[in-house]
Amino acid sequence: MKVSIKDIAQAAGVSHSTVSRALSNSPLIPESTRQRIQRIAQKMGYAPNAIARGLVTQRSQAIGVIVTTIEDPFAAEVVRGIEEIAADHSYRVFLGTSHNDPQREVGLVKALREWRVDGVIVASSRVGALYQPLLKEIGAPIVLINNQKQSKRTARARGAAEDIHSVVVDDTQGGELATRFLISQGHRVIGYLGGPADYAANRNRWTGYQRALAQANIAYDEALVRPGTGRADGGEQVIPFLTRSPAPTAVFCYNDMTAIGALSALRRRGLRVPDDVSLVGFDDIPFAAYVDPPLTTIHQPKDEMGRLATRMLLNLLDGKQVANVMVPGKLIVRESTRVLHTPATLEPPAALSDTRRGLTSAD
Repeated sequence: MKVSIKDIAQAAGVSHSTVSRALSNSPLIPESTRQRIQRIAQKMGYAPNAIARGLVTQRSQAIGVIVTTIEDPFAAEVVRGIEEIAADHSYRVFLGTSHNDPQREVGLVKALREWRVDGVIVASSRVGALYQPLLKEIGAPIVLINNQKQSKRTARARGAAEDIHSVVVDDTQGGELATRFLISQGHRVIGYLGGPADYAANRNRWTGYQRALAQANIAYDEALVRPGTGRADGGEQVIPFLTRSPAPTAVFCYNDMTAIGALSALRRRGLRVPDDVSLVGFDDIPFAAYVDPPLTTIHQPKDEMGRLATRMLLNLLDGKQVANVMVPGKLIVRESTRVLHTPATLEPPAALSDTRRGLTSAD
């Protein structure tokens, strides 16, 4: 039969309330008594009833986490950081995937709350500030990591989203950092291969790209900007750049998956990275260091962002005031970029040799 608190109390010769407090590590119980009761409970095979405990504490000791897809390497590292802090505070994590569908995302938040999670963390939210009118209905704190969607009205009226808590990377700073690095290497014709047009991260990284060009007195050219998907297939959009004269000698990509796709597309056309085209990504996913050549990128502290979001959520659950957090990106230089000693001009694809050449690392 299942061991109860009553059984432990009888074996320890104490009251039910003393056992309950000892098992919840209450400071009201002397340390020696607490340890003795916990040893007895462990020896008897006691397993706490989470549902019953939640009825008393009004806490389920569970948080919900929503990511776009478990296939995304970015999400995997964020979740690792979340689970680390959650485990340190005896919280369980329930995971759901939104597949970039705003309606599914909201439905998952509501469903997780129906399962009595204490709060929810959403990575790369497609709903964002639109949670504002839903917060009272949901009745639980929500923390967003890299919120991808804000209504224009909310963006203009900052005060309208005071209850929306977030941890974000400084995408504008990261985009500027990547582009300035390419400029410092002598590149003057630099493309931007973007992500989904409605993503806040895409707009901000594009803004950073434009700022760096302006600071270097390089004219902005719309023909050097192409939309993408944020997935590897979006890297195929690097090919239209090659019909331009002069073609870009370097391309800043929205994220690492886009850059990896561009790397493959260039290789199929006999172009070498970085000898013919330098590439810079964004995110610093694990794959970035293992492609050939290894990818220069902007590092996001993904696991740390997960930890920050979880601490923020736990503080909100304790009724504490929290401030939104913006973390800077960090340039990681690898072999997909090179110093441009002399301006390079590429011929359009029709004039390229059909011979497929392997990629080479920078000298």
